[in-house]
Amino acid sequence: MSTTPAPLTVAVQRSWHASRYVFIGIPIALFAYVATFLVVAALLFAVVVIGLPALPEAAKALHRFAEFERRRAAAYLGVPFRPTPHLPLDGDELAERVRYVLTDPIVRREALWLPFQAVAGNVVGYLAMVLWPVGLLVDGIALTVVHLLDRRATDEYGTTPPERRGLALRWHPVLAALSASWTRSLLTTPPSAELAERVAQLTESRAGAVEAHGAELRRIERDLHDGAQARIVALSMRIGLAKQVLDQDPAAARQRLEEAQDGVDAALAELRHVVRGIHPPILTDRGLAGAVRALAADSAVPVAVELDGVDDGLRLPAAIEAAAYFVIAEALTNIGKHSGATAARVRIGRAPGALLVAIGDDGHGGADERGGSGLVGIRRRIAALDGTTRISSPTGGPTDIEVELPCGS
Repeated sequence: MSTTPAPLTVAVQRSWHASRYVFIGIPIALFAYVATFLVVAALLFAVVVIGLPALPEAAKALHRFAEFERRRAAAYLGVPFRPTPHLPLDGDELAERVRYVLTDPIVRREALWLPFQAVAGNVVGYLAMVLWPVGLLVDGIALTVVHLLDRRATDEYGTTPPERRGLALRWHPVLAALSASWTRSLLTTPPSAELAERVAQLTESRAGAVEAHGAELRRIERDLHDGAQARIVALSMRIGLAKQVLDQDPAAARQRLEEAQDGVDAALAELRHVVRGIHPPILTDRGLAGAVRALAADSAVPVAVELDGVDDGLRLPAAIEAAAYFVIAEALTNIGKHSGATAARVRIGRAPGALLVAIGDDGHGGADERGGSGLVGIRRRIAALDGTTRISSPTGGPTDIEVELPCGS
C-alpha cells in the first residue's frame, strides 16, 4: 500500500502557506491606502511651506513600512534580503533634508508603490479568499478520486504516482508569488540608482582623500618650515659665528659650536617628529599590535587594549595598518584633551576580509565632527580606503568610534 500523502492534504498545505502571505497583505494594503492620502497631504502642505518639517519624517516612516514589505517578500520567495540604502534624513538643515526627500529615487519608488499595494493587495487577498471554498469543493472531490486511482495503479503496476496540485487550490501559491514578485520589482532599487549612489560615494570619499592629503602636506610643510628648517638656519648662523671668532676667541667659538651641537640634536628631534607623522617607525618595526600598545602606554588616560587576530605575527597591508594606527592615535589624543574621561578602551579584531577597530571612553561625550575635533579627518582617512566609520557621542557620553577597513583576508 502506498504511503504517499494524499494530494488534497498536500494541496491544502501549500495553499495555506501561500494564503498566509496573501492574507497579511490585506491589512498592509489597507494601511497603504491610508498612507497614500497621508503622503499626498504631506506634499500639499509642503507646497505651502508649513508642512516642510513633516516631509522628512513622512519619508522615514514610508521607508520603514516599505522595508518591512521588502523583507516579507524576500522571505517568501526565499531570496536574500539586503537593506535598501536611503539618503540621510537626520542631522542636516531642514532645506537639505527636504532636498534629499525630493531627489531620492528610492523615496519616489516607495511612494508610487503605495497606491499599487492598496489596490493589488486587496484584490489578491480577496481573490485568495474566494478560491478557498471553490478549491475545497472542487479539489476535495477531484483529488480524492485521483488519489484512489493513483493508489490502485501503484498497487497493480508499481508505478510512481504523479504529483497532484489540484485545480483551484494550485492558484494560491501563484497569487502569493506574483504579489511578492511585484513588490520586489517595485521596491527594489534599480541598478542605475545603485551605480549612481556608488559613484557619488566614491566621488565624495576620493575628494575627501585628496583634501586630507593636501592638508597633510601642508602640515608637513608647516612643521618643516617652523621646526626643523628654523633650527637648521639657526644652526648655520651659529657655525658662521664660530668661524668668525675662531682665531680671536677660541673659547667663544667653542661655545658657539656647543650651541650648534644642541641645535643639531633639536633639529634631529624635529625631523623624527615629522617622520613619525608620515609613517611611524614603530609601526614598521613592531607591527600594529606593538604600535597600539605604545600609544596606549603614552596616553594621558588609562587605556585597556584588546587585540584579536592581529598579534599573531601576520602583517596587514601597510596602508591598512597606517590608517588604523592614525585613527587610534587621533582618537586617544581627543580623549585626553576633550573628553574628560577617566578610562578608555581600544579593541582591534579581524573579520572575514576586514579589520575592525573600536575606540571608546567614559567621558562626557558631545563630540562634534564640525567642531575641529579631528573626527572629520578620521572619517575621510577611512573612506579613502573604502572603509566605514560609525561615530556615536551623545551629550553625557560615552563616545564610541567603530571603524571597518577592508583588508582582503
